[in-house]
This record gives sequence, C-alpha cells and structure tokens, in this order.
Amino acid sequence: MSKHKFLSPIARRDLIKWGTFVGAALGLPQWKVFEVLETSGGSALAQQAACLPVNRAVHIEAGNGGFAWFQLLWPHNDVAAGGNTNAALHRIGAYTMAAGTTNPLTVNADTPWKSLPGNRQVTAIMAGNNQTHAGSANTITTIATGVDLMAATSAVQAVSPTLVPVIAVGANTPYGTATGAARPARVNNAAGIVGLFNSAASSANGALVQAQDAAVFETGYKAFLGMHAAAGRSTYLRTNVTGKTAANLLGKNLASQLQVQTADDTRYGVNAGTATRISEFARSLATAAKAFKMGLTTSMVMPAFNDDPHGAFTNMANLQTTITGIGKALDAFMEDLKVPDPSCAGSTIADNLVISIHGDTPKSPVQKGGWPDGTPGGANWVYVLGAGYLKTGWFGGISRASVVTGFDPATGNTVAAANRATQAAAAGAAILHAVARGDERTVKNHTNAVYQGLIKPITS
Repeated sequence: MSKHKFLSPIARRDLIKWGTFVGAALGLPQWKVFEVLETSGGSALAQQAACLPVNRAVHIEAGNGGFAWFQLLWPHNDVAAGGNTNAALHRIGAYTMAAGTTNPLTVNADTPWKSLPGNRQVTAIMAGNNQTHAGSANTITTIATGVDLMAATSAVQAVSPTLVPVIAVGANTPYGTATGAARPARVNNAAGIVGLFNSAASSANGALVQAQDAAVFETGYKAFLGMHAAAGRSTYLRTNVTGKTAANLLGKNLASQLQVQTADDTRYGVNAGTATRISEFARSLATAAKAFKMGLTTSMVMPAFNDDPHGAFTNMANLQTTITGIGKALDAFMEDLKVPDPSCAGSTIADNLVISIHGDTPKSPVQKGGWPDGTPGGANWVYVLGAGYLKTGWFGGISRASVVTGFDPATGNTVAAANRATQAAAAGAAILHAVARGDERTVKNHTNAVYQGLIKPITS
C-alpha cells in the first residue's frame, strides 16, 4: 500500500497549493502540475487537485441604491407584462420570456446571458428586507445566526486552495464570518487586484530582477519535484524555503498578465466616454476573469455603482447607456471564462461559476418618478446564476398592483405571505449549495435553513 495514502487532508491541501503556486510561477499548464502531483503524491492526490468539488464564486454587492439597475435587466414578470408607463421599465412592449426556465423569467435586449439554456438562466428570489442606504444587504446574506454567505462560500471553497482565496474590492464591501472562512484580501479597485500579485522583489531594483532569476526558478522547480523524496528529511524545510523564495518572482509575471488591456476594454464596452462607475465595474470583472483563469483565487466580492439613481428615468439616454454597459460587461465576463476548466475536465470555467447579485434597496419596480427607495411591503430580492444547480426564474415577486408574493422554501411554490428572513436564509443556502456543487452535507455545516424548493434534484 502506498504511503501517499496517509497524507492528511491538511497536508494534501498544502501540497496542492504549493504545487499550483510553483507551477504558475514556472508557466506550467495545470495539467502538468497534476501530472507532477501524481508522480510525487499518488493518483488520489492528483485526482483531488484535478477535479475539485466546488465552484468559483462572484458576489456583487450593489449598495446605496445601485442594485436598482439590475431590476431593469430582470424585471418582475407581472410589472413588465403590465406595461404601465409609470412603472420602472425602460423597454415597454419589448419584453420576452426566457425559454426553458423552471419559473417565468422576463428578459429584454439588454439582459445578459440570454444564450444560456433555460436550466442555467438566472434565479430571482424574493429575500430579505429593503435596507435603504445601509450600504449592504446583510438581511439577504445572513444564512444563519452569525453566518455570512460570502464568508461561508470561502469556507466551502477551502478544499480548492489558491494563492488568494478571497479578494474583496472596496474598503466597505461586506464580508462577515463563518467557521473556516479565509480572511479576504481587500483592495480599493480593479487596479488593486493586480497589485496583490506585484512583488517588490521582482520590481526594479528588487532582489530577483537580475538575469540569474531564471536559476532561482529552476531551483524552485527541482525542489518541488524532489519534495516527496525529501519529505522525511531535516533538509525538507530548507527546500520549502527555496521554493517560496523562487515564487517571489510570481508577482511580476502574474501582475503583467492581470493588467486590463485595450482589447479587454473593447470587449467589456469601456471607452473614453464610459462613466467611472461602469468602467470600474467592467474592469473589476475583466481582472477577476483573468485571476480565475490563472487559478489565483476562487472567490471575488465586489461592489457595483453605489450611485443611488433616483433621477434615472429623467435622462433616458443615460439610463440606456448605463443598462447597455452593465449587460455588455456581464456578457463579456462569461465569454472570457468559456475556456477549459483545469479543475474539472470536459467543462469550462464559465460552467463552474456562481454569481450572486444583491443590494440594500432595489428601489420601487412600480414607480419610476423619482425612483423611490421604498419597495412594496419593504421587500428585497437577489439574483443568482447558479451553475445549473438551482431552479431558474422568479420565486415570489411583485405584481403591477404592488402585491408581494413569496415562496415556500421546501417546495418552491408561490405563497401569498412569507417570512422574509426565512426566505433569505433559503436563498443564501441555495447559493451555497451551488458553490458546493450540490453537496447538501457541506451546506449543513453552515446553516440548517430549508431550501430544497430552490434546487434541482441531484440525479447522479
């Protein structure tokens, strides 16, 4: 029996993390890293590294009314169907229904991801309270007492080690607590994401800037290959230190690859006339896509807009430009990730990505004049792209007559009245379920919320 079998789970994760780190520094494709891991650590270790049981995640927190823009992409079904010229609608008479969704979902020309099949479309869930100007939607992201959705996502993703497990853009982007959650790396903006990987040692006058740096890389690589054989020796610590020293050069190489280029701006719809709030949103997504493709992180928490657009409908040209820009950026993000996923053969990174969008207030869907912060019944909701693990379409909603309906977390059926905290816990648990690729046992480590009515039955 191979002694590799007796590597503890922590040792396995550390070895995978180190291997991915050194492999990236050397410019190796991830399949080569997995091959090396199989040679040095056995097939079980390589299999764990090659197909990990979690999805990546992006949590978009659109605070201070910025969440309102998203309801123009996925409006409430009955409000859109009503076509009232006083409602918060920008394409009256031009709405269609997404095909193949579990429940109805209204879309329009600006809605992103319309080409996805119905079973992978957006899930819109009535959940939590309107928290006008709170800056964040903690009644939506609280999935159990003292447990935050974003932090729980990180804890679930711990089985997929990366250099920076969680990147939080913005000083005030919410990130609560959960057992086993990683500490987020906070940056101010998209450029700050790049800065995370810009090592001082590899910059001008740095310790690794000279031509002989290549020799350091080679030493680190040989140390990695020899790690298994040396594991039982006292010199192993020195080898480990050598590998870490070599990895300092990783910063410059990866920072240059993470930089947003002119071609990226073009794909994401950014030009000289793009409003800063839109360009920053688009560039954060573009940089996140690069970080995901390079295996640098598994979770991104980012803000959106924070612009409190009360007067949006007084300038329809600006409103249309804003909505078009948001939709184009989200589409470009998914297109960028339609590349083979090294964490699971036969799929793309886009296939294995969960996106949640929430905010303190979505503003009124039934009144565009002054676009009031208040919503019927003080309701709120969340949009989720669930990677195929969630039922799709609206669960609950608001009618053209301002009537609020909810859903039964156990069945998903529409109900006339529902506890918003219960619905929020169900929504958060369902999002976590999608991140955990349908592993309900993992979800129960963080919440006992009932949410089965929102998820698809596991068939295999």
